[in-house]
Amino acid sequence: MVLRFYLYLISTSAVWFTAGRAAIRQLGGAAGGRGEDETMAQTLRIEKNEHGETEYHLESHRRTITETDIVNFVNLVGLHEPPFIDMEWVKRRMPGIHNKRFAPAPLLISLGMGLVATSVTELVEAMTRAENLGPFHGMVGIEARVKGPVFPGDTLRVELRAGTDRKTRRGQTLVDLEHVMKNQRDETVVVFTEKLLYEPPA
Repeated sequence: MVLRFYLYLISTSAVWFTAGRAAIRQLGGAAGGRGEDETMAQTLRIEKNEHGETEYHLESHRRTITETDIVNFVNLVGLHEPPFIDMEWVKRRMPGIHNKRFAPAPLLISLGMGLVATSVTELVEAMTRAENLGPFHGMVGIEARVKGPVFPGDTLRVELRAGTDRKTRRGQTLVDLEHVMKNQRDETVVVFTEKLLYEPPA
């Protein structure tokens, strides 16, 4: 049942991603949840994978999710459904560990974008130079898989991997930004990929 809720939210929330990304970029960069200095570093790493393809990697700082984060996001996007606003309904109807407040999937996706926002431009610029990409066209798609729940008090970070996907018939280049979000136990909770489109170089 919980998985169906998550999939429903992902498939019907394009506007949430737009509004949520703007809001959570600020949230993702907030001081809450950061620990020692190394957790704030986002060093770009470039390497070859087993197929000889160039990949670009970043790891974000950490951030702890609070109940206030969840409530603010739910109200911001108008996500006024029983699983997110009626805790008595949640206690009666949600199974197992899910019978308490949990973070909606669109919040996690938006937060995942925000956690890498301070360094993703550096990564994209490095890719643009190395791969001879043209002007940025925009994001043309997103795919997400929810692996586990996130509750208030969980501390999250993102491992970002970027690489070129393929050329289109028009000579444009598709680029994938894969975000792997993990909690304080190093468990993967969400994996989502932004697909970006670049025009041919001038």
